[in-house]
Parts: sequence; structure tokens; C-alpha cells
Amino acid sequence: MSTVTPTCSPAVSVPFVASPSNNAASPRHVSSLHLINGEHFSGAERVQQILGKRLPDFGVSAHFACLKPGKFPEHCGLDDDLVHSVCMKSRFDLSIVGRITELAMDIDADVIHAHTPRTAMIASFVAKQCNLPWVYHVHSPAARDSTRGFVNRMNDWVEAYSLRYSDHIITVSKSLRREMLSRGYSRHKITAVANGVAEQPPIDPTERLNQRHWKLGMVALVRPRKGIEVLLEAIAKLTGGQNSITLDVIGGFETPDYEANIRALIRRLQLEGIVNLCGFTKDVPAVMRTLDAMVLPSLFGEGMPMVVLEALACGVPVIATSVEGTPEVIRHGKEGLLARPQDPESLAQAIQVFISDRTSWCNMSRSAVKRHRQGFSDLKMAERTARVYRKL
Repeated sequence: MSTVTPTCSPAVSVPFVASPSNNAASPRHVSSLHLINGEHFSGAERVQQILGKRLPDFGVSAHFACLKPGKFPEHCGLDDDLVHSVCMKSRFDLSIVGRITELAMDIDADVIHAHTPRTAMIASFVAKQCNLPWVYHVHSPAARDSTRGFVNRMNDWVEAYSLRYSDHIITVSKSLRREMLSRGYSRHKITAVANGVAEQPPIDPTERLNQRHWKLGMVALVRPRKGIEVLLEAIAKLTGGQNSITLDVIGGFETPDYEANIRALIRRLQLEGIVNLCGFTKDVPAVMRTLDAMVLPSLFGEGMPMVVLEALACGVPVIATSVEGTPEVIRHGKEGLLARPQDPESLAQAIQVFISDRTSWCNMSRSAVKRHRQGFSDLKMAERTARVYRKL
């Protein structure tokens, strides 16, 4: 591991100014270095992207170090000088600690912000080298993040070991905060900062009042825990001989093998004319506005899904499973409907109720926009994150 003589200065605690337009004296600038995986560009990466764009509104610059090669540098839309690739050769490659430390010194970092178990491990070493505070962002439960039991256990252990040295923990939902409290972390060390997305021009639901066809969409990095198999079985139960429903699956698949399995299931359920695999898109809001409902049939592991918030921002009601942080956003019967996870019959019933009444759908659409504006904006997420930095 490279050795670097640390010259970083510890963060200074200053009062927080609630808005960049506040007339009071502004606090000094804060520089943050975010350590991320960067392999995919899905929910967690969208949070990171939005923080990169919005933290400057609150006197905080954000640099990103990607520890795995992947999609984040290409799709994040941030200036090239803010995104750095410092790739690990393996899961426990500590040789990059010196390079990350040098990067922290170069940008005069005041705080290190890690977003995954892998990056938490590196952050704990870098923060010690630089004598800086570091924050850990819990986007989903490490012990239930995938269907791979061994990987979950390893990530859970790495996270727990690394967090012994963290200064603060941010969770994206109240449910994750409760989980971290149950693991013995002090309530004074944990802040729930709800995810947020930018305002979008919402759809006009009255334009679809007389429309008989229903276009559903699932927007996700498609992997086993997202529950697409359950959704396909539910759609098969509903369509039968009529074609008033279509389903667009928007997003890439985690692996080619998993995509092949899902294509085979679509053929077996005879849904070829109903289900469209649309692939990855950069413009989620544009796609979202074409939908009548965004469906998220997750089995487990949801902190606070960004696609649910993006749907609300566009006025698109949501049909989702009542998994962890999702019910903190979607209230059953108001912004959408909730079904039991891992239950095709429950999901089919929820979809059937949803498509039975356009008037109720219009009310849900309006409620969705209001719900987003009141509690899940990108500015609110960035403001609360900046406040955590300043407390340190």
C-alpha cells in the first residue's frame, strides 16, 4: 500500500445556512469526496448523481471516486474533473488507499462519504490517513441486497467491521434507520435522509380519462430481487384473452444469463405480444410519462426506490410491493396500490383494481405529484445531506 504523509485538515463545525439565498453570512465551503462502486447506473447511482448536482447549491462540492469500472462516469452528467476512476483489482484490494488519500488531499476534502460496503472499507482507511470524518450512506440492507447468500454475508460483515470507525450514518428511509438502530448503532450517529428527485412536468391525467388501454412499466436494473418473475405471472393471470394491458420493462439486466431466463419465461407464459423488453434509457422521466402506472414488484432489499419517486414526480401512480422503505412513500389507495411481496395473486389483484377505474387513477396521479413536492425533492435531500456534513 502506498504511504502518503497526510496534510488534510479536519472539518470545521460551522452553522448551517438553510438556503443559498439566505442573507446571513454564508458558512465556509465544504469539499466532499464520495467513494462509490460506479459499476451500474441505477437507484444508488442516481442518488449519487443528484447529490453531485445539488450539493453545490448548499456550499458543498462533490467529487466521486469510482472503485469499479462501469457506467457511472458515462451516464452521470457531471463534469469530468469531478469523477475519478480509481479501480480496485479485487474486493479486498487495499493498494488503492494511497491513491484515494492523494485524491482527498488534492481536492482539499473536508469529509469522506462512502456508499457501499466495499467503499466503506476503503473510506475507513483513507479517513484515518487524512484525519477526516467519514459518512456512510445506507441505500439498502447489506444482508438482503441480493439473492446471493454468501455475497450478502460478506458485505454485511465488511459493512459492520468498517462502520466501527465511521463518524455518521445516513439511511435513505426510516425503516433502514430502525434496522441500523437494532444493530446497536447510536441514534445520535444516524440520520434518515429520504431520497429525492427533481421536479418534472407531470402528465395531465384528464387527457387519458377515456383511454381503455393501460400501459404499465417496470423501471429497474433487472435482477432477481426486483421480482420480475412475480410480475410476469401476475400479468399472465390478467391478460387471458384480452389485450388491454401491455408492460414495458425499462432497464438493463444484471447478467446475460438472467436476461435469457426472463425471455424464456415470457415465451412460456405466452406474453410475447404484451411484454416489451426496452433496455436501458438515460431519460427516465420521458419514459415514465408514457406510462399509466409504474410497477415495482420487489421481493426484498428496497431502501427507498428512486424510480418510485421519479414516477411520483411525473404524476404516474405506482403499484408496488410493501417492502421496507416503499410504504414510506406510497400510501395504499392514494398515490398507488401496495401488494404482498412474492405473491403473484396479490399483485394481480392490485393491478386489476387499478385498471378498473380511470377516475380513481386520475386522483392518484394528482396525489402523486403533491406527495413528491411535499417530501421527496432533490433539493431537500441535498440540503439534509449538507447539514450532516456541517454537524461533523
